[in-house]
Amino acid sequence: MARDRTQQDEYATPLRRLLTAVVVLVLIGLFLLWRIDSPRVERFRVQVVDRVMPSFSWAMAPVTATVNLIRDFQSYQSLYEQNQELRRELQQMKSWKEAALQLEQENARLLDLNNVRLDPELTYVTGVVLADSGSPFRQSLLLNVGARDGIQDGWAAMDGLGFVGRISGVGQRTARVVMVTDTSSRVPALIQPSGQRALVVGDNSMVPPIDFLENPDLIRPGDRVVTSGDGGVLPPGLVIGQVAKDPGGRLRVRLSADIERLEFLRVLRAHGTPAVTGAGEVVGPNAAETPEEETTAGEQADG
Repeated sequence: MARDRTQQDEYATPLRRLLTAVVVLVLIGLFLLWRIDSPRVERFRVQVVDRVMPSFSWAMAPVTATVNLIRDFQSYQSLYEQNQELRRELQQMKSWKEAALQLEQENARLLDLNNVRLDPELTYVTGVVLADSGSPFRQSLLLNVGARDGIQDGWAAMDGLGFVGRISGVGQRTARVVMVTDTSSRVPALIQPSGQRALVVGDNSMVPPIDFLENPDLIRPGDRVVTSGDGGVLPPGLVIGQVAKDPGGRLRVRLSADIERLEFLRVLRAHGTPAVTGAGEVVGPNAAETPEEETTAGEQADG
């Protein structure tokens, strides 16, 4: 058996060498034939291509599919990179948008401060909004400042941009703010630049209407609305908002204050205005009354 294998190896090795030499010679011959620049050789090449290539179309199908697959993959990779780049640009645009909104709000506050000249005697107490008792029938806020901080009924409350409402009910540690949108709110206003006087009447909507205008034809959307100071309760010159028209043609005020997102309010001390009497209390019948005063009042009633 070992002898037979040796004999087979002796015949197979020269045969492989011979076949390899023949294939190499054929390839060299084809190369030389394809390099010859002659009309006869050109016609021969054309005939060979016409006969061989159509019959080898099945062999080219995998190559064509592979090339298309590679191209599709490259196209998908390019789209993926573009998508990632667009996502990065979108994130950058969002950050720039937030920065622009903050700058816009800050600019609006600065413009309001520059355009509005308040009485130098006006100071303020800043309070935190504890609760929002907004409802279809009443819109008010509860602040964490009260009588111990010197808060009095009738004082104006503002956020960083505009007028929010007035104090109506003071407890020892809390105070209630009736918002300008409440149905019980009537704010005397001055519309600039026409100088028309009117009332901003609350109707439980975010855009309260304007009533009692002398000459509505002089009012244009975008006109500035500030408190007039009539009645002596609110100081003049507090920014309320801008004039706008609803679909029915009625004039309303687009409030400068962001009353949907209130966290802090400034209560303006107006010591020169007459005090409002008879306002409702926030906590108890008389939150400022001490236990000793209650005992004395009870003894007097018994006597």
